[in-house]
Amino acid sequence: MIYLVAGEASGDLHGANLIKAIKSLQASIHIRGAGGNLMQAEGMELVQHYKQRAFMGFTEVLKNLRTIKRCMREIKQDILQHKPSKIVLIDNPGFNLPIAKWASKHGFEVHYYIAPKVWAWNTKRVKKIKKYVHKLYSILPFELEFFNSHAVNVEYVGNPVLDAINAHIWKKSEPKEKTTIALLPGSRKPEIEKMLPIMLDVAKLNTHWDFEIAVAPNFELSDFVHYETENVKAVQGNTYDIIKNADAAIVTSGTATLETALIGTVQLVCYRVSAVTYAIGKQLVKIPYISLVNLILNKNTVAELIQDRCNREDINKELHRILNADIKQEIKADYKKLAEIIGTKNASQIVAKALID
Repeated sequence: MIYLVAGEASGDLHGANLIKAIKSLQASIHIRGAGGNLMQAEGMELVQHYKQRAFMGFTEVLKNLRTIKRCMREIKQDILQHKPSKIVLIDNPGFNLPIAKWASKHGFEVHYYIAPKVWAWNTKRVKKIKKYVHKLYSILPFELEFFNSHAVNVEYVGNPVLDAINAHIWKKSEPKEKTTIALLPGSRKPEIEKMLPIMLDVAKLNTHWDFEIAVAPNFELSDFVHYETENVKAVQGNTYDIIKNADAAIVTSGTATLETALIGTVQLVCYRVSAVTYAIGKQLVKIPYISLVNLILNKNTVAELIQDRCNREDINKELHRILNADIKQEIKADYKKLAEIIGTKNASQIVAKALID
């Protein structure tokens, strides 16, 4: 048995693709764990849904600490009961690193897929990875040097976002009469509560354009219908097509920034959290950019509108700028370099083979 633990929508997607790859190598293997609907659909026996602990920000986590501890306790008990041969932790280091420590001390073989971003903040955690993780699978090429310098057993396996995009069956796009903007407000409730109203304010400034809200799979479409107006529509289960068919995208910082870049749509990246979380984060995070696109390219390719700059006026101004043909061409040229840096490795297959071997 292989036991998987994922903690958010992107982890669920990458976990599902990993399960599919494992099953292609050994169909009879039993997979159990915590994750989401996509992992369950690929054959994982779901014992806990990540929605139970999908909190973000220091204040949100502190307020829900009891719930998080209960979820962790349930997973530990389930692991002890079923005794898997391998445990695979997917991203979500705030939850998964304590699981790694506990599991290692109890004699389980721990693998970590999608390396925690310890190079960005709290670098002391790399010691825990070295001590408690049997093998680490990195999806960002620049991470290798960092983890190798700390003697971590790490392998760069390519980026699973590329795998997901390559596996996607594209729908035929209909001709558009108006400029269309994709809105990606995030996959967590606190993100959406902060980001979507600002994005909708931008839509109000541009009633001559169409806006499409990409609803994450962990939500019900009915939760977003009341946001719809004459030029705003909510769509679910079609995020990649929404991005591809849009003239530009307004994206909440996260995996979606990389997805949007690899699909090839120009974007601006937004992020806003509570004042307390921002103040703490500013002291801890020591990186020049927040979007994966800019971090990988090590340049300011996509605009990042963070905190106070994350307002309808600044977003609207930047949105009009990136719709300029010359600016679009510059951004897309950088996107091509990004794809070259990431490479063509099949992350899911590589990790699956390592686990089976």
